[in-house]
Amino acid sequence: MPELNWQKSSFSGGPQGECLYVASAPGGTIHLRESDAPDKILTTAPAQLTALLTHLKHQAPRQG
Repeated sequence: MPELNWQKSSFSGGPQGECLYVASAPGGTIHLRESDAPDKILTTAPAQLTALLTHLKHQAPRQG
C-alpha cells in the first residue's frame, strides 16, 4: 500500500483526545482509523462513506 497522507477530522479532539483520521488512496478508496487503534484501518469507497454519513446524520437527534 502506498504511503497515506492522514488528516485529522475537524470533528475530532474531544475531552479525551479521541481522534478520527481520514486518508484518500490514489485509487480513490477512503481509509479511516482511530487514534487509539491506528493499526486497525477501515477501507471504503466514497459513495459508501457518503451513504453511511447521510444515514447517521438523519438518525441523530435534532438539537435546538
